[in-house]
Amino acid sequence: MALVDEIREIGRKYPDRRGALLPSLYLAQKEYGWLSQEAYETVSEALNLPPATVKGVATFYAMYRKKPMGRHLIQLCTNVACMVMGAERLVDLLKERYGLEPGGTTEDGRFSLVIMECIGACDRAPAMLVDTDFHSDLNETNIFEILEKYK
Repeated sequence: MALVDEIREIGRKYPDRRGALLPSLYLAQKEYGWLSQEAYETVSEALNLPPATVKGVATFYAMYRKKPMGRHLIQLCTNVACMVMGAERLVDLLKERYGLEPGGTTEDGRFSLVIMECIGACDRAPAMLVDTDFHSDLNETNIFEILEKYK
């Protein structure tokens, strides 16, 4: 099924097309790899919503990618609980091992890193998402063991 058709199908599930915007943006991101101008226009057309509405919603949320990203997205929490449990050190280790800066992508395009304010796992800090996979209780050893699974 074409992306436009999938988005229209989602739109039919909501009494107001704007309700379908978040899942439609997620589908477009999955299709394009990030939310380009073309992705915004596709969603806008499929839901018959103004392009400014689509882009405004997409740019409000951190879960949407606004630029090309690596094959795998690391979202590392650095909020208070994660920070206290060593998340800042993990950021430094990612810089050392992969040359990966927050907001950046590795030279080989394998990883992109986004610093998250909170992913709701304070009791298992530090924590991260890699793509949609949740990982917790991170330390200087297991973070690299986890990341090695993502080629």
